[in-house]
Amino acid sequence: MTRVFGVLGHPIGHSLSPLMHNAAFAARRLDGIYAPFDVPPAVFAEVVRGLVACGISGFNVTVPHKETIVPLLDTLVRDARALGAVNAVVAHRGRLTGHNTDTIGLMGALAELGWRPRRCTAMILGAGGSAKAVAWVLTRAPGTHVIVANRRLDRAQRLAEWLRPLRPRCRIEVRPLEPVDVRGCDLLVNATPIGMAHDADIPLIRGLGSRVMVYDLVYNRTTALVRRARRQGCVAANGVSMLVYQGAASFEWWWHRRAPIAAMRRAVERALRYNS
Repeated sequence: MTRVFGVLGHPIGHSLSPLMHNAAFAARRLDGIYAPFDVPPAVFAEVVRGLVACGISGFNVTVPHKETIVPLLDTLVRDARALGAVNAVVAHRGRLTGHNTDTIGLMGALAELGWRPRRCTAMILGAGGSAKAVAWVLTRAPGTHVIVANRRLDRAQRLAEWLRPLRPRCRIEVRPLEPVDVRGCDLLVNATPIGMAHDADIPLIRGLGSRVMVYDLVYNRTTALVRRARRQGCVAANGVSMLVYQGAASFEWWWHRRAPIAAMRRAVERALRYNS
């Protein structure tokens, strides 16, 4: 019997998850299909219950539903519980388990660049849900100094206030987004939408050099930040690798076998070339 999976969001037409997962199913010769579901917030709970009743095996969740899905779940794993956000759900015998793939995706992406978890100084641009996940991952190493830079300082302060009691052995600092000074930093992560558009202006960044690794969560293009970082001698990459590792985590929770990461990456990169 064909197993059904999907992604729930609003809007959802831009999502590359169906292409990526269907390529993975084909690569592993699995009898499954992955479809996009455009679900307005007003009917989200009803749609989730309907999909479960129809026997869906699992699904991803994207904006604006990552937090509203939480009360509908039976179980939350550790990272999802800490972050209060879910973007992957496993359905088994009518019970729903919520995961957060942001943490796994980021760790896989940084490892691919040569990063190893350690005490460090890291600058995070942004203070939304993605920045929260980045900060949660990086502060696993005691003694880490995380700097949250955001245009709205109140949002950055809320992130810091959430994280400090959970990571008491780390230092959490808040700064304005511009200008950004990364002197003394080991890692710079952009967790804002800046760079998604061709003509997007990136903040003034001082101190970029070869000792700073740069990762940009924007995946639909090689951003101005990544290009500038590479010119300054930094190891730098955009968010394609994180997207693929996120998808791989969902695949492995659903199928209990290793994900075909190369096939998933090829599908994503082919789609991005076609859309560019």
